Amino acid sequence: MKKLADIGLIGLAVMGENLVLNMESKGYTVAVYNRTVEKVDKFVKGRGAGKNFIGAHSIEELCASLEKPRKVMMLVKAGQPVDDFIELIIPHLEEGDIIIDGGNSHFPDTIRRTKYVESKGLLYIGTGVSGGEEGALKGPSMMPGGSPAAWPAVKDIFQSVAAKVEDGSPCCDWVGEDGAGHFVKMVHNGIEYGDMQIICEAYQLMKEMLDMNADEMHEVFKEWNKGDLDSYLIEITRDILGYKEDGEALVEKILDTAGQKGTGKWTGVSALDLGIPLTLIGESVFARCLSAQKDLRVEASKVIEGPNVKFEGDKAQMINDLKDALFGAKIISYAQGYNLMMEAAKEHNWNLNYGGIALMWRGGCIIRSVFLADIKTAFDKNPTLANLLLDPYFKRKVEKAQAGWRRVCATALSYGIPVPALTSALCYFDGFRSERLPANLLQAQRDYFGAHTYERTDKPRGEFFHTNWTGRGGDTASTTYDV
Repeated sequence: MKKLADIGLIGLAVMGENLVLNMESKGYTVAVYNRTVEKVDKFVKGRGAGKNFIGAHSIEELCASLEKPRKVMMLVKAGQPVDDFIELIIPHLEEGDIIIDGGNSHFPDTIRRTKYVESKGLLYIGTGVSGGEEGALKGPSMMPGGSPAAWPAVKDIFQSVAAKVEDGSPCCDWVGEDGAGHFVKMVHNGIEYGDMQIICEAYQLMKEMLDMNADEMHEVFKEWNKGDLDSYLIEITRDILGYKEDGEALVEKILDTAGQKGTGKWTGVSALDLGIPLTLIGESVFARCLSAQKDLRVEASKVIEGPNVKFEGDKAQMINDLKDALFGAKIISYAQGYNLMMEAAKEHNWNLNYGGIALMWRGGCIIRSVFLADIKTAFDKNPTLANLLLDPYFKRKVEKAQAGWRRVCATALSYGIPVPALTSALCYFDGFRSERLPANLLQAQRDYFGAHTYERTDKPRGEFFHTNWTGRGGDTASTTYDV
């Protein structure tokens, strides 16, 4: 074993343990520390026995065991614990050493921490790590951002442990300055929320409207995983529907209340702050919120009646339509997510590589799918592509999917089965392709009650007008309000 470690890691929970085992398997010596030091000894004598690990019982000991420039990675709970550990680490580092946050930190915190750590003469990286327990061990998707000068020192380690696509390219590359890496990870998680919700809506339609059992649904998802929808989430849904306990599908015994860790909410809030219509992901977050109101829903179900109709259509056709609806909504989810990243890049002066981000998500992460290769191709062909729906491939695909998608949404609504993500995605598609929306009336309303002014179709853009709608108001206008 080397006398000094290549990198140190704080936090030996599930992700931390598996990530350092991954690093060690690629030839790196890793120093490990955990606040509960008993975990260090247990790991070094257990899963890490006979391997190139250096167990440390203090931050000071951890930092002293590292090669220069020292690289200290944290995989701890987001929020105050990250700030606390930064303060504990800084006194034991020297100029040019690197602190790395591999948790799910909120990107504004990473912007702040990068500036603070750099003020101490050190370098900082905030990196998204996706793939869960298995990904951490076998190859995650990694999205690093922060101090650009830190990237050369960690590039080989990160790209060695990251997942690889078919040609061997690693699902990890430098994203951008300060909070860019954690922002991209946040959007990844938002898209994850959306993908999971539209799959759940398809499941509910198959179960409640088409009266399909888990075995039948298992076969459908098995088939779907061979084509355009081939992805990790479709794959695990297939496996979940096929899993039995005492001869019965386990999924039907699971309580229908979902939690969240905040990244989906952060994505929605960022979209509102930047004025980006992130409708599908927003509805996915709210769907989880509604699921959490279980007791209230049970009470409502006893007193409020909806449609009482039985499906008498073509079951096979509806399943095909569901496939189209899922694919169409998936395109919208990514179009909206990429639109958000583009606006954030302008706001924070980040130089994001959108094709590169698709490659980072192509393997290792929760939203990995064959679909992402097409996104990378779209941005490789046109790096300034303003919206995925304007790419010829995606335009053709979504136009082809829309007929079945519309039938699904219309049928679901008539049967009283909630499909908020599928319908909101379809409404975005229709709104996006509309040359004219009813915001002209909205602007008239705002000018009527608040003198907020409006622009005219028969005048140049940038000129604002106010009308005395009632004849009782004056000519004074409020300052214009842009959204």
